[in-house]
Amino acid sequence: MGIRSAVNRKPNETMRLIVTTFVGIVFGFFIGVSFPTLSLTKLNLPSSILPINISYGSDQNAQSSENSHNSPSTQAQNLTDTSKIWVPSNPRGAERLPRGILEAESDFYLRRLWGKPNEDLTSKPQYLVTFTVGYNQRMNIDAAVKKFSGNFTILLFHYDGRTTEWDEFEWSKRAIHVSVHKQTKWWYAKRFLHPDIVAPYDYIFIWDEDLGVENFNAEEYIKLVRKHGLEISQPGLEPNKGLTWQMTKRRGDQEVHKVTEEKPGWCTNPHLPPCAGFVEIMAPVFSRDAWRCVWHMIQNDLVHGWGLDFALRKCVEPAHEKIGVVDSQWIVHQTVPSLGNQGEAQNGKAPWQGVRERCRKEWTMFQDRLAKAENEYYKAIEIDSSNSSAH
Repeated sequence: MGIRSAVNRKPNETMRLIVTTFVGIVFGFFIGVSFPTLSLTKLNLPSSILPINISYGSDQNAQSSENSHNSPSTQAQNLTDTSKIWVPSNPRGAERLPRGILEAESDFYLRRLWGKPNEDLTSKPQYLVTFTVGYNQRMNIDAAVKKFSGNFTILLFHYDGRTTEWDEFEWSKRAIHVSVHKQTKWWYAKRFLHPDIVAPYDYIFIWDEDLGVENFNAEEYIKLVRKHGLEISQPGLEPNKGLTWQMTKRRGDQEVHKVTEEKPGWCTNPHLPPCAGFVEIMAPVFSRDAWRCVWHMIQNDLVHGWGLDFALRKCVEPAHEKIGVVDSQWIVHQTVPSLGNQGEAQNGKAPWQGVRERCRKEWTMFQDRLAKAENEYYKAIEIDSSNSSAH
């Protein structure tokens, strides 16, 4: 009896299982038809019911993409892809370079063609002196150069095209020579003394060729400039020769002077040129920072530099304290009109007359440009101020 009951139950259980399975399939079919866009990625089921991760689709693709980006081959590709480098703070034009490779400044240090680069320089001069020269003044330049120690780089600008002849002087073989016919020292300075080129030098001397230096010592001069905090300076001028301004006249009773008295009516303010904040352009000496400003003020087309001496005060503050004349190291201006003779005779005028006329015109042009630039600046400031207050 018991055996028959077990046998009868088994077909019934089998039939129940078949019916249940069929009903489940039909129910699943209707669910699929009713919700054709159902996304498993957005189906939240309690973990107690379905304790497995059914997140597929976009999450799985994102994970796969992330793994792909983090793969060693992809990282190596990113490291070598220079198109991804962009450093806005780099100098203009160098934004695509990593900062570690930038060399924004240079110098006039001479290097070898062999050996290790880090062994090229046995010393690095701290100062730079430039002379704009013609070969006829070679003996004067030779005497001047010998007043500058090995702590100075010597740079000659040749306006007459003669350079190799200077090798008669031993020091010339170590000097830098730049030759362009019939150009002035300010033309050279604008093109070859960019602040980033002369950045290694604490002071830059930009001198004429006709200076007597019997009573001058460059190292002693530098000591006095540092002592008195001069950013722009010149040696005092011997009173008996080539004197134009009282400010640059040597005083025998002191090391340095920064102010003077001029002819009545010449100075509207005792702290302004030519009574203060003033040196001439024949033998100026600039600190590195002062030169960076002055270089930008030099006009590209105004080659004589006239008027520049009255504007140097724009580059230091307070000018009447940081611009001065070193009296105890003085020079003589020999007033040799060598550059004036590089002009051309026109309309019956001697070469030097044409040069002098252009000098005067450039002075007026420079003054006009500076005044216009300052007026435009202050006008813009007023407009900005009024716009700010209106808001």
